Amino acid sequence: MSYIRPRTELATHTVENQPPALEWANAYEKDIVLQEAVKRGGGDWATDNLMSLGAKVFDPEWIDKAVLANTKLPELKRFNRFGQRVDTVEFHPAWHDVIGLAFEHEVHNMPWRANRRGGHVARGAAEILFAQLECGVLCPVDITYGIIPMLRQQPDLAEYWEPLMMSKEYDSRQVPHWEKKGISIAFTSTEKQGGSDIRRNTTFAKPVGQAGPGKEYTLHGHKFFCSAAGADIIFVVAQTEKGPGCFLVPRWLPDGSRNPISLERLKDKLGNKSNASTELEFDGTRGWLVGEEGRGIPTVMEFMLHTRFGCALIPAGMMRQALSQAIHHTRHRSAFQKRLVDQPLMRSVLADLAIESEATTTMMMRIAEAFDASATDPNERAFGRITVAVAKYWVNKRIVPFVHECLETHGGSGYIEESIMPRIYREAPIHGIWEGPGNVICLDIMRAFRKDPLSGEVFFAELEAVRGENRHLDATIDEVRRIVFDESMPEHKARYMAERMAMAMQAAQLIKFAPNYVSDAYCMTRLGGESGHVYGTIPNTVDMEAIIQRAWPE
Repeated sequence: MSYIRPRTELATHTVENQPPALEWANAYEKDIVLQEAVKRGGGDWATDNLMSLGAKVFDPEWIDKAVLANTKLPELKRFNRFGQRVDTVEFHPAWHDVIGLAFEHEVHNMPWRANRRGGHVARGAAEILFAQLECGVLCPVDITYGIIPMLRQQPDLAEYWEPLMMSKEYDSRQVPHWEKKGISIAFTSTEKQGGSDIRRNTTFAKPVGQAGPGKEYTLHGHKFFCSAAGADIIFVVAQTEKGPGCFLVPRWLPDGSRNPISLERLKDKLGNKSNASTELEFDGTRGWLVGEEGRGIPTVMEFMLHTRFGCALIPAGMMRQALSQAIHHTRHRSAFQKRLVDQPLMRSVLADLAIESEATTTMMMRIAEAFDASATDPNERAFGRITVAVAKYWVNKRIVPFVHECLETHGGSGYIEESIMPRIYREAPIHGIWEGPGNVICLDIMRAFRKDPLSGEVFFAELEAVRGENRHLDATIDEVRRIVFDESMPEHKARYMAERMAMAMQAAQLIKFAPNYVSDAYCMTRLGGESGHVYGTIPNTVDMEAIIQRAWPE
């Protein structure tokens, strides 16, 4: 005879020792480092906007929207029910809500709208905050941010299109741009045979009539990656008789007809699921040339400068979210009669992660200051151009192990999809690929030093300003000088060069702006060799409690 237990024995036990969801905290209010940087960089006029955005990051309603945007994935719709080509992407309403939030808070255009000191600083802070909520929408948002200064190189096109790019209103309707309150933008250069080697692209453009800047062309060819494919405008790099050119390709033509842009398939990506990346076909597609024929790469580099900035800001935000979740979890979870956060080994891990996050944020916000000053100060412009490449490389090499370590603090709970951690982990590698993978970035840095002596001057001037403050940094500055100015340095050392440059710059910024217990710990562990190769191997002389408390005040 089998024994059937009474129903009362099947009832679940009371759940204990499980942390509450991290909700209702204000992500900006809790971020001391970011607040200090915004004030220091003259962006505190945007405090109300940043506080409002910070309140959304841990708002359960917006968390749910972010989850929906990444689980109810975009779908390609090539035809309507009448069999007519429409080539559109259908998104869940949550995607539209989330990107609308970014528009509302001017993450896509704040410096250009504000036109005042601290614009890039305030916008950098906004992107770090928004990346903690949802990263997929930041692709079209960052493209808009980068396109505006690039398009200004072609004033006649900028005069027509820029007002729509400046709008704070996101408009999801699939209607011609002249009927919309605001527009979204995509960009594509990559082809199957070329990748980062744009000069191998085979998509070509021929003038409809007269050739030249601002003139109309027809495009023919295939693009392997186009992010934000549902956008109202796509900027396309295509070959002309004189070499690569950059073209503004609208979805709708002036006569009200659809521009023949064929969406071939959506990419099934590791992460960045909410964002629709696609392959495109152009066959008689109309586009308008931005800049000169054959000058497409220099034209696009102005765009790339700003989007590379975004490709380091977003990981800084992901680091911050992952760290916040880790500290919150360990403060509310106990093992062996002690909170996890109070256990020496865990405290070492959290403090080490907090040092890394602060170093990243502080460096990125210094670059934002340089972007703000670049219009009038050639030294700051040179500093921003070289340091954003260094940061883009290094931050994206640190983000994956950083998020993995934060995930591990949760144990098995961090590995299940109900947690935010798997989404952050899948998202972590993408920005190391976008806008130039690691090798491309390092070679760009090497070439910049050799072609533009001012790059070296301003970079080292920033480091020399703190010489004498820390012996480990002094030694690193000397080492980096030897590497950078060694004209016989082989290419295979470019990664080591970029790594040492990044760590020296992070150390310099922390010495200038962080408490001594943070900057000393960074220099000791990253430059002085007083730690191992994984997070959590720092010496017990580090003031771990103060560092953790600064990172996420209890």
